[in-house]
Amino acid sequence: MPEVPDLVQKLREQARALPDHPGVYLLKDERGRVLYVGKARSLKNRVPTYFTAQALSDPRTKDLVPLVRSIDYLECDSEVDALLTEARLIKDLQPPFNDRLKDDKSFPYLQIHIREDFPRVEFTREPRSSGVKLYGPFASAKALRGAIQVLQRVFKFRTCSLDIREGDPKWRWFRPCLLYSIGQCTAPCNMKISKEEYRKDIQRLRLFLEGKRERLLKQMEQEMKQAAAELRFEEAARIRDELAALQSLHLRGDLEKHVQPEVFFVDPKKGLAGLRKVLHLPEQPRTIEGIDIAHLGGREVVGSLVQFIDGVPFKPGYRRYRIRTVTGIDDYAAIREVAARRFRRLRQEELPVPDIFLIDGGKGQLNAALEGIHSVGAEPKCVIALAKEEELVFVPGHSEPLRLSRHSFALRLLQYVRDEAHRFAQHYHHLLRRKRVLGESPRQGKSR
Repeated sequence: MPEVPDLVQKLREQARALPDHPGVYLLKDERGRVLYVGKARSLKNRVPTYFTAQALSDPRTKDLVPLVRSIDYLECDSEVDALLTEARLIKDLQPPFNDRLKDDKSFPYLQIHIREDFPRVEFTREPRSSGVKLYGPFASAKALRGAIQVLQRVFKFRTCSLDIREGDPKWRWFRPCLLYSIGQCTAPCNMKISKEEYRKDIQRLRLFLEGKRERLLKQMEQEMKQAAAELRFEEAARIRDELAALQSLHLRGDLEKHVQPEVFFVDPKKGLAGLRKVLHLPEQPRTIEGIDIAHLGGREVVGSLVQFIDGVPFKPGYRRYRIRTVTGIDDYAAIREVAARRFRRLRQEELPVPDIFLIDGGKGQLNAALEGIHSVGAEPKCVIALAKEEELVFVPGHSEPLRLSRHSFALRLLQYVRDEAHRFAQHYHHLLRRKRVLGESPRQGKSR
């Protein structure tokens, strides 16, 4: 490994003096030209890593580091702000070492369908050429997915593909999805918000995405005061809540809590359409939940629940369970307990049941889950089990399992949910084992 030259050592010392704060850094050459733009959750921790012996030999940075003569940076209010600022600067400056983004079509964008009555916001790798407003491209697909979820908490836009039109009476009887129940969408699909007010929220989102935060805050404060003066108290309260969420974005803009796993061979839309067909569902499913059990010889038995919305993992909906009623090895009883606890909570909080509830296992595990659900008086929409090895799908009322094509998008989506539930269960199990052995406390996820 090469030695660190004096100049690199000096730059590393400068980098260590940067603030421990989210931001964007710019690495410049001797003429002040920007060579590379990057974002960081902590400038102080990230930037010094470029000026090490390892970076001088790493194929990704060995050509960049010797050309750097100065470091510039911009502090940002949150990691979300840093992500958006990075994308804008890369697009404007076209730094030579950000060559990952030269082929724009292969990288992700945030796309807003501005011509729709209720514009939807989506992640896409295939941006449309008309009828949309594009932001990006972004360097990290995972970070963009996380940012969309963080921003949805503030601006409450829809991400579904429903064709919602103002004045269409059928939407008054449409049941909103889980995102409305947890306060992350204003449910235009049920006419809970007018076209005018929804589009105001989209305009606020656009101002934020374009870096006009201060202008946005002033505009919202003025709109709130005007609504209150005109006795439109419900509207004033909604703007007040959005304003508070936006002002505290630095407290909730931690992308690590929201970032999504990337699985490139799954096409969510095709997977959901395929599941509707093979399971004979009355409409295309939107929410899928999957559960799994983990233990080691009957010790530290835990359960996991993962949630997918529109075929994409929704990490705020993940839950973990310490099994209370089972001792020793009894996967059926553990599944029965997790299913019962999940559907009991859905009833207590008056939340919609998932369109598909997926169990990792075969007919025995499926029957155990159904027993648990029915024991709390709940009525599921669709409960199925996916068995490993042969990847057979077990459906209640069917004597024989379904055998889907190994290449079908429906099976791939089910495998994705199943494997994510397994990963999350194993992660929690390992945390509890570490706690028992080393005295450490589990910190991630929500226990139920």
